[in-house]
Amino acid sequence: MINSIIEAISRAIRKEFGSRYTNYMEEVKQDLRKPCFFILCVNPTSKLFLRKRYLRTNQFCIQYFPESRNDKRRECNDTAERLMSCLKWISISGKPAIGTKMEYEIVDGILHFFVNYDMYVFEKSDPLPRMENLKEKIREKG
Repeated sequence: MINSIIEAISRAIRKEFGSRYTNYMEEVKQDLRKPCFFILCVNPTSKLFLRKRYLRTNQFCIQYFPESRNDKRRECNDTAERLMSCLKWISISGKPAIGTKMEYEIVDGILHFFVNYDMYVFEKSDPLPRMENLKEKIREKG
């Protein structure tokens, strides 16, 4: 499920920003091409809600590495505004999901944009084995 959400976030970002921006989903040790986005899930939780229904809370951090050397903060602020609008609604496996708890901060010239995609999921259960045939005899008492 988390990988599906990451892919949906990546599609929404690509639609808004175009193919000039690279979206990374795995750690890159070398050759990071700027401008780019790095998408990761930071704190997924699952809580039992009712019977086989679970509330999944998925917080994502989208890091943006700006291209500019002089106007990093300005570029990050503009990017954060665009992210707020393009990540409000995304499509996960054809179903709409709303982004909540959006916030951002700029640390050392890098934008850290946070968004939650929380949803209820149902646990599938294995079908119970069928009973074998039952035979019964009824007798009246005297």
